Amino acid sequence: MKIVFFGTPDFAVPSLDALIRSRHQVVLVVAQPDRPAGRGMRMRRPPVAQLAIEAGIPLLQPSRIRTEEFLAEVRAARPDLGVVVAYGRILPPPLLEIPAHGFLNVHGSLLPKYRGAAPIQRCIEAGEPVTGVTIMRVDEELDHGPMLGAAEIPIGPLERTPSVAARLAGIGAALLVSVIDAVEDGVAVETPQDHSRATHAAKISREEGRVDWIASPMTLLNRDRAFDPWPGSSIAIGDETVKLHGLEAASGSDAAPGTILRVEADGIVVACGGGAIRVRELQRAGRKPLPASEVARHLGLHEGGSLL
Repeated sequence: MKIVFFGTPDFAVPSLDALIRSRHQVVLVVAQPDRPAGRGMRMRRPPVAQLAIEAGIPLLQPSRIRTEEFLAEVRAARPDLGVVVAYGRILPPPLLEIPAHGFLNVHGSLLPKYRGAAPIQRCIEAGEPVTGVTIMRVDEELDHGPMLGAAEIPIGPLERTPSVAARLAGIGAALLVSVIDAVEDGVAVETPQDHSRATHAAKISREEGRVDWIASPMTLLNRDRAFDPWPGSSIAIGDETVKLHGLEAASGSDAAPGTILRVEADGIVVACGGGAIRVRELQRAGRKPLPASEVARHLGLHEGGSLL
């Protein structure tokens, strides 16, 4: 089948690569525009756009996808099927109607749980022991359409978002190709979601990275795993935002949450709700991570002090 592919970040690259290597033909790739990134804020091409260029596939990076001009360009490619993987925008109904077989989506959760922008992060934040990837048909509602395939994987107790995302991206790519093969062969099975079991995975905000010492050790550790690499875990010391790295559970006391219990060579130990957390490294703005005990000394942090 002739496929138009919508995707932007690293998570979408394995799916596009698998389609390029499949029996199907990717006739057009659509990615988000280049954006400034990094310390120098230099323009950076999205990973999906880079792969399309390397593979010699026509590429569009529109700032708007609801214009008649853009829709005409997609129609001109005459796609049989559309695929969307972490594109970053909701596709409008006139676009969904262009391919004869509609659009399929690779979603990073076991639907109907964790519909929305951050399924992998929210799943880890909740402490789930398993997750998965679902191939679903795109309709006009958020992650709402029938499912054509799913695969489940365990989440390691210390596993973080980048590792889970990389595994799901690879598994989702292989599953996507098998589902598209089945669609072309007329043997695909579509299963409606149980909408009564749906949960929402809201977009992550920068403010969610701020550590709330009242939370339990497990809650703080799950958030730290989930919010890697962004926004990470951070605290405010005066007017300065300091990032925390290498969080792990530690022996604690009944001290007030946020109290520095110990400053040790392997980190600082801070009381939280029902326990304590060791922080191995601290990172001041614009600097690299350093041993927490060293940074604590420079910031005037000491045993018995508070990080609230």
